[in-house]
Amino acid sequence: MRAGVVMDHRPASRLHRMPAPSLADKVRRVLWLCFEASLYRFSPTPLHAWRRFLLRLFGASIGPGAHPYPGARIWAPWNLSMEADSCLGPRVICYSVSKITLGAGSVVSQGAHLCAASHDFRDAGFPLTGGAIHIGPGAWIAADAFVGPGVNIGQGAVLGARAVAMKDVAPQAIVVGNPARHVGEREIADAAK
Repeated sequence: MRAGVVMDHRPASRLHRMPAPSLADKVRRVLWLCFEASLYRFSPTPLHAWRRFLLRLFGASIGPGAHPYPGARIWAPWNLSMEADSCLGPRVICYSVSKITLGAGSVVSQGAHLCAASHDFRDAGFPLTGGAIHIGPGAWIAADAFVGPGVNIGQGAVLGARAVAMKDVAPQAIVVGNPARHVGEREIADAAK
């Protein structure tokens, strides 16, 4: 490998070339931008039910008790699934060109970036590629962390603040840094004890 070149070691099946958007896709995107820039973004923080309604109106699958914050930027709600009690915090960038799923009780903290698309830099045409992101139940994506296309964050895992996950993170793993490296296992204290 040449100096300065980073190779992507994810299975090719996880990333795929994205088709060119249709006219209907472009219209839907413009409509969402209008709703997001007004009715969504300027809604008071406690009105999570209102934002759940707007996201569902644009095709998102949103479970009960999900907390999409008004500052969260969602590129395509129709590619977003938030299970019960999951959270997209303030200033989260949810670049949902491909499907993004947040498992029940998962938290994506302020300023994190879920990026489900990139470009194939090996092709002179620089085509858009994408891969679904799955955040497992009870996982925590800490402040300003980055999750790349095609990455699965396991159940209960923690991606530390400003960490960069370009590969899958195992369940209950604690990973930090850029690139993310394993530093421990998460142990959940039993509240009944």
